[in-house]
Amino acid sequence: MQMRAYTVGKEKFMNAYIGHESQMRGVEEHRLVGGKGDGMRLLLVRNGKGLEFTVCADRCADISRLSFRGINMGYFSACGYVAPAYYDGVGDGFLKSFYSGFLTTCGLTAVGSPCEDDGEKLPLHGTVSNIPAEHIYWEMDEKEIRIHAKVTDERLFSHKMVLNRTLVCSLEENKITVKDTITNRGDKECPAMILYHMNMGYPLLSEKSIVKIPSVKVMPRNDRAAEDLDTWDKMLTPQPQFEEQCYYHSFDKKGAASIYNPDIQQGLEITFDADSLKFFTEWKMMGVRDYVLGLEPGNCTPDGRDRVREAGDLTILQPGESLHYEVNVAMLTEL
Repeated sequence: MQMRAYTVGKEKFMNAYIGHESQMRGVEEHRLVGGKGDGMRLLLVRNGKGLEFTVCADRCADISRLSFRGINMGYFSACGYVAPAYYDGVGDGFLKSFYSGFLTTCGLTAVGSPCEDDGEKLPLHGTVSNIPAEHIYWEMDEKEIRIHAKVTDERLFSHKMVLNRTLVCSLEENKITVKDTITNRGDKECPAMILYHMNMGYPLLSEKSIVKIPSVKVMPRNDRAAEDLDTWDKMLTPQPQFEEQCYYHSFDKKGAASIYNPDIQQGLEITFDADSLKFFTEWKMMGVRDYVLGLEPGNCTPDGRDRVREAGDLTILQPGESLHYEVNVAMLTEL
């Protein structure tokens, strides 16, 4: 649907048919009331073409909700919204507040399994997803909505990293782009790890879903994943006491993964530069209520920083140095 602009004098107005622009599209800020999510800031984004998502300002400006044409696309875990004040940074305490959402950012100095590396005890998936954006604002023009956020992950006598994020929502097509810059603002080198934990949920995800990952190589993470290596792309009905399976995919240059469910006649595709985000994890979790498919670009595997370092795959940022990453998410209406 095209917006019909008109002109009065020298001023161009967006649409003669509507009062406020939010009738069709835009950004609205909300706050949660009650429960562990009390007070959390949420930005509801709509592009007027069927794409709607929620940016969680108090959780790394991640994407907590995603829907397309009124149908849910992401996964929301049993814990629901949890404010950063409840974060447990010991071992796998991350899981107590892992609402998943469509996007949870893992990093910035640790990703994956809890471990000890270089004399530092590191929690599951790092801490950045539980850090509020200290500065966040949005702007909109005729082509797109842009949400800018600054997330500071810095400590006394320790690492000093900052994430500058821009989420771009097209007003011309149903597409979201995540643009991140990670900068080392300390006086010593620092590991820089990031994994875009993107989580597909029902009804996008079901046993009918068609998953395509055009990788050149697929490796199981462990023996449990190896049991079903030949059917890594086949989704199941929810299984009692299912044990997660992870598969590592390798690409030449362009990374891509898609999921489409013919029952709802829609899906989405994730694309990224596989030269910068060299690792892609498929997290297949077909449990009862823990029913989620993770499609996760990253600059590392989720095996823990110690093992990533041992494998020679750990990215190190020098003082003042920055890294730039971009991930695109496009809605699909057909295969």
